[in-house]
Amino acid sequence: MNKASTNIHFYKNENGPVIGVTVKPVIEKDGLYFRDLTGDGRLAPYKDWRNTPAKRAASLAAELSADEKIGMLFVNSWKMGIYQEDRTKVDESGLLNEEIVEQDESIFNVEKTYGTTCTVKEMGIRHFILRQNPRPGELADWINQLNMVAEGTGHALPVMVLSNSRNEHGEIVFGMNDAAGVFATWPGTMGIAAAVRGNGPELIDSFARCIRMEWDAVGMKKGYMYMADVMTDPRWQRSYGTFGEDPELVCAIMERLIPGIQGSSQGVTRDGVAVTIKHFPGGGARENGFDPHYVQGQWNVYQTEDSLRTYHLPAFRTAIDKKASSIMPYYAKPSAAKSKSQYGPDGDAMEMEPVGFAFNRAFIQGLLREKMGFKGYVNSDSGISNKMAWGVEELDVPSRIALAVNTGVDIISGSLDVFSAREAYERGRNGYYTTQGHPVPRGYRASDLVLTDEALTRAVTRTLKEKFELGMFDNPYRDPEEAEQVVATKKHWEDAYRVHQQSVVLLKNREGLIPLDTEKTAGRKVYVECFGCEAEAAAKETEAVKRSFAERFQAELTEDYREADFAILFIRPSSGEYFHSTKGYLELDICENKQVRDVDSEGRPADSFHQETTLLGAGRIREIYESLHRRGGRVISNINFALAWEVGNVEPCADALLAGFDTYTDAVLDVIMGRCAPTGRMPITLPKDDSVIRVDRDGICISHNDVPGYHKDKYMPESMKDENGKAYAYRDSEGNYYELDFGLTLE
Repeated sequence: MNKASTNIHFYKNENGPVIGVTVKPVIEKDGLYFRDLTGDGRLAPYKDWRNTPAKRAASLAAELSADEKIGMLFVNSWKMGIYQEDRTKVDESGLLNEEIVEQDESIFNVEKTYGTTCTVKEMGIRHFILRQNPRPGELADWINQLNMVAEGTGHALPVMVLSNSRNEHGEIVFGMNDAAGVFATWPGTMGIAAAVRGNGPELIDSFARCIRMEWDAVGMKKGYMYMADVMTDPRWQRSYGTFGEDPELVCAIMERLIPGIQGSSQGVTRDGVAVTIKHFPGGGARENGFDPHYVQGQWNVYQTEDSLRTYHLPAFRTAIDKKASSIMPYYAKPSAAKSKSQYGPDGDAMEMEPVGFAFNRAFIQGLLREKMGFKGYVNSDSGISNKMAWGVEELDVPSRIALAVNTGVDIISGSLDVFSAREAYERGRNGYYTTQGHPVPRGYRASDLVLTDEALTRAVTRTLKEKFELGMFDNPYRDPEEAEQVVATKKHWEDAYRVHQQSVVLLKNREGLIPLDTEKTAGRKVYVECFGCEAEAAAKETEAVKRSFAERFQAELTEDYREADFAILFIRPSSGEYFHSTKGYLELDICENKQVRDVDSEGRPADSFHQETTLLGAGRIREIYESLHRRGGRVISNINFALAWEVGNVEPCADALLAGFDTYTDAVLDVIMGRCAPTGRMPITLPKDDSVIRVDRDGICISHNDVPGYHKDKYMPESMKDENGKAYAYRDSEGNYYELDFGLTLE
């Protein structure tokens, strides 16, 4: 078995990097070791780690062929060989998937895919997105194997494996949380924000350090994380991946998170992990929540003057100041027709050309690079050259690829279409638009739609520089056993659990019900139930929580709420599908079989209706509450906030109410039972009910889509405001508003 992990030779330089090789030699000079990337014995500038990453990148880019450069333009999801059921379709190590798929279809595109070895050696692909959830040692083995194959090619260009978050608890969702439970597991993104609001930004340091150490240990040197987007429309499906609605908080988190993961406030280091901050210029400005993964969501709408600069750009400004390695523009395109005037950092009016941000010169070159000073590289979101080419649908795929690169995109995600890129390159050499006479689509120049050596070199130089900074050209290999040990570091898991506890927000606590300590439960019975959208999953979670409760707390459990003195209910609503349009607007009410209005193809209210369920058995919550109250019992409920739920069907049926954000149930129980005090604060504002997110026949929402919850009252009708001038936020039976920064403490 030709397994890379058993064939690595390491050479240690005193006061220099460790050199790792498998198939190529090293160069010894001046008592130092250098990785001989080409195997010719020549110490070219790009092989010499004493040179700056910028010098090495420029030197190598000048030497690469057009095909090598084209291979580096793409990144797409890739499957590991260990998950291939047909063992005849793996390499001899068993690690690489060698299956050929004639029509590999995803939500982003349809294209033929080849085996891993061919993809690396023949197509020159050097970037892969991992969506699977292997053990750390398995992951290190796989990345080592990829890099051994790459090392056997001309310039030994290393393979970079990227991923979305792997250090958060919650449902595994393609494109957001690609994995969970293997690496040290923190609460969801909004849970981290809730903990920061209540406990200070210092906890981000341990979070970032944990990510950096674990990812570097397995050889995964790049993360599509985190979102600098500010949540302004509560119906946006991706809300749970944000740090909430407050630009100042997101900025404070980014100030620590980016240097902590990358290794320095000056950029990435050899032991760092590069980050891609998304989704420029802010994905939160959704038109009634519709996401640009589908056609109804293709517009960014700014119905409030200067909202782009006020709410959506500040966190990206911080990311740039902290030297984020790359930035990802969103699929969407700006709408001039539906927007008020918007301005850049200098106060100049923004041009709102209706093309996707990856193709939008005013936003990429004008705003991001020239006005905001971004020096890193631009990594597109997945599918811009295929199914989500909003605003450039009239162009063919080669032209879209060329236009993106010429606009300033350096890596195109969601495709490995080197063939179309080569076509775009050949069109620049064979006179496709000039001597051959093919018509140039209206609104474009021929030079916009072809790839040139200059454009390829510019893009590749930026991505090469990152790899040199990370030390990948000197040693892309890792020890699988060490990877397992690092990920098992006890402190990482302890730090993570503490933040789970700190993420819990106490919303309501009638008569001091919490803490429900041993004194209160002595001689009393406790009923526990978990609610969700899948009956089987809810039942399994219920049993797991009961087992944990019985092991950790001295209180008698009962299977029948009709004889219980206390009920503890875990409520996990769910609404919509991540990559698919819903029949209507995303439902935020915690409900079962609710009749709601459809929307038409333009995203406006239709005349037809359908039923929505966000929580199975939602009506039973009131049954349980009334049963216990008839006997003097009390109900404690915890709601998991993946979205800004409308809580009007739950809050009145709870004597105590808590908010979690993909928080461990054990951590919530710790707060309920008095093992720790609640310290979290709300990172979002909860809408009062359907009335404050109502959409008229023209598709205009009564609360501005582009303004955070804490400022929506500024634009709400006066007739909807209460005696305190508030209209938008939910007000509970105790008179508290569930708005940004709210959270009770124990007296």
